[in-house]
Amino acid sequence: MPVVRKHAVPVTRPAEAQKQTGILSTQTGVLNASTGTLRGTGNIAVSGTRTAGETNISQLRQRVHSRIISELRDSVDLSDDLGVRREIERLFARYMADEDIILSRTERTKLQNQVIAEILGYGPIQELINDDNVTEIMVNGPSQVWIEQEGRITRTDIHFQDDEHVMRIINRIVAPLGRHVDEASPMVDARLPDGSRVNVIIPPLSLIGPTITVRKFSRVPFQTDDLMRMGTVTEKAMIFLESAVKAGLNVFVAGGTSSGKTTFLNVLSSYIPNDERIVTIEDAAELQLQQIHVIPLEARPANIEGAGEISIRDLVANCLRMRPDRIIVGECRGREALDMLQAMNTGHDGCMTTVHSNGPRDTLSRIETMVLMAGTELPLRAIREQIAAAFDLVVYMERLQDGTRKVTSISEILGLEEETVLMQNIFQFDSVERDGRTYHELRPQGLRPHVMRKLERANHYMPADFFESQVLAASSRFGVGR
Repeated sequence: MPVVRKHAVPVTRPAEAQKQTGILSTQTGVLNASTGTLRGTGNIAVSGTRTAGETNISQLRQRVHSRIISELRDSVDLSDDLGVRREIERLFARYMADEDIILSRTERTKLQNQVIAEILGYGPIQELINDDNVTEIMVNGPSQVWIEQEGRITRTDIHFQDDEHVMRIINRIVAPLGRHVDEASPMVDARLPDGSRVNVIIPPLSLIGPTITVRKFSRVPFQTDDLMRMGTVTEKAMIFLESAVKAGLNVFVAGGTSSGKTTFLNVLSSYIPNDERIVTIEDAAELQLQQIHVIPLEARPANIEGAGEISIRDLVANCLRMRPDRIIVGECRGREALDMLQAMNTGHDGCMTTVHSNGPRDTLSRIETMVLMAGTELPLRAIREQIAAAFDLVVYMERLQDGTRKVTSISEILGLEEETVLMQNIFQFDSVERDGRTYHELRPQGLRPHVMRKLERANHYMPADFFESQVLAASSRFGVGR
């Protein structure tokens, strides 16, 4: 029986490690323990108002920033970040002396870091990008910045000067990628150098000003042990999924927005053997595969003239000629679903992708709809036959009310009966009573899955009692919530 490997040396998560960001926290102290004493929670700008002191500091920052920028253009190679940083520090000290303003050491350091972030980083949100505890950054115009931490959304006291300030940061994000944002092209998808996904939408489409949404990803990819420690999945379920991936079953990871689909897909992909050729296809590169033989492909939007677009469907069709052992599509959400089905039904086993849906059964309906979007005149029964033959497992994930992400079901596709694709749950997220308390855990449902025949042909065997529907004695070990 395959086992989940344990690390000989514990992997240190970013949140547990001492941060080395290079740019310290600049505006808010609620996100970083090292700056927590600089700003009390009473200063979080709920009403959008600013004190006179904040206004004076902001004006001082703008003056110093403008003077440094005007001099750097003529004296420093802006491509040399380290040299620019040293020059900024030297000019900052000179101009602060010229301003003849007395600031505490903490305020002075904070102001210097703000100026550095404006020139070399992403301005007011640089500290949020550096903070590994922040998983999402939402800039709603210049006056509101929201974040997601531990699955909960909260508002920060960070703000921009005006719409033009937000646009400067947007241009700094998209320019290195050859993208542009203006009234003719007011929407764009991009990514940061660390792989974080960025969506931008500006007026006239956005009525509150330029809007930025940053989806961050862990600097160190999550491992199986991390998901079990956080209670996302149980060890028994991961043993089964590990065997399924190694045996070449086709797996769909489904769920709602921000339910952890991409993170879980990344963990599942780590079970693919190193000697297999893997092709990944994404809108914006997010997957972090650790194998050696990986060919990442990324879709390309149309240029300013509306030409040159390369869609996910184009890449799926092309990758079939690249001799892939595994095809991984970051997200299946359109016409490419038909090409995925054809690939799965023509000998390309072990394919994986993610799908937005409201449940395991709804996942199949979504696939049907996306296949119909391809414009082919296929009867519904033919589509369902393709789905029943192609899919093996649907892993469904949810983000619960407390912000935690959980695998709530693992289902297998049994085939087609008349007009209905048959499914059965192998694992289900259930409530159980134990010692007078209620626990929630992902439990086997007592049914030996039909896919075990495929697993056993690949020499992956499970004990006879592996899928018995008993309460797991070690539930608390997996971080099961009460």
